[in-house]
Amino acid sequence: MTHEELEESVPLYAAGALDRTERQALEAHLLSGCASCHSALKDYQSVAALLPLGLSPTRPPRSLKATIMAGRNPGAIPAEAAPKEPARPSLEPGEWMNHLFPPVAPARSLSLPWVVGLATLLIVGVVGYLAWNFAAQRSVDTSIIQQLEASLQEKSVKLASLHREVGDQTKALAELRNEMQQRMNEAAETKEQLMQREAELEEARVQLSQRGGARSVGTPQDELATLLRIPDVKAVSLTGSDMAKRAAGFLLYDSRTQKVWLYSVNLPECPTGTTYQLWAIHDKPVSIGTFHMDTGETAHLLVKKAPSFTAAKTFAVSLEPSGGRQQPTGPMYLLSRS
Repeated sequence: MTHEELEESVPLYAAGALDRTERQALEAHLLSGCASCHSALKDYQSVAALLPLGLSPTRPPRSLKATIMAGRNPGAIPAEAAPKEPARPSLEPGEWMNHLFPPVAPARSLSLPWVVGLATLLIVGVVGYLAWNFAAQRSVDTSIIQQLEASLQEKSVKLASLHREVGDQTKALAELRNEMQQRMNEAAETKEQLMQREAELEEARVQLSQRGGARSVGTPQDELATLLRIPDVKAVSLTGSDMAKRAAGFLLYDSRTQKVWLYSVNLPECPTGTTYQLWAIHDKPVSIGTFHMDTGETAHLLVKKAPSFTAAKTFAVSLEPSGGRQQPTGPMYLLSRS
């Protein structure tokens, strides 16, 4: 149908006089957005709303519609050729109210708020999930950082403790080096003293020979001086302990005669009822002999037989009761480093 034909059917639509097909065609035209038809429909609807108040409903004759249509369109189908349909009123029950009070907006327009609301809800949900995920991740990161800080603090404490231990060990090592240097100096001094004693003994022997003393009789000092000149004689240096830091000793062993020679200097005087005792230590201490330091005496030479001397690894001189003991019981005064 053309626009003019549809516009002409607007009054009938307002009065509810159109059949279903024509009504649907006009409604589709109105929904397409025709402004003039909309304006005309509002005017006719205001008039049609007053018609029921002044009229009484009367059944129209069956040929009325065909007559009206024939008058509007001369080429219309005759009334007798129209399809026979059961007679029914132009307006179905309650249908005229829809024409008088049309819907405010098509049903299709109601879906827009739902779409907007759903989109808003979806956006809020996504933003909330992202915020919750960020907060959870931040909490996990904070916990990890706290654990790392605690571990770092613990490592720092351990590192500081290790620094202190290294410092203590370095200090102890320096003290040991100083003590070793001191012992070496004492050994060198003892060796120098022994050489001086040897020179004195040699000088005394020469003087005795010049005075006509017995040449065939050899003193222990002469034998010690002779041993010092033999290259393969085993020699052991002894240093003083804390009981006698200035004391020192020099021990020689002659494998041919199996004699041990201990030359000691600067040992303290033996208190009454005590004596010094020389020990050779392998698996257990073995006594080699005892000697006594008298008042004013600074050096002493001990000569003893020791067949098992070669098995000994360490030597010591302790202060024991008079007569000596089977095992060391008193404090140590001289100790060897070998």
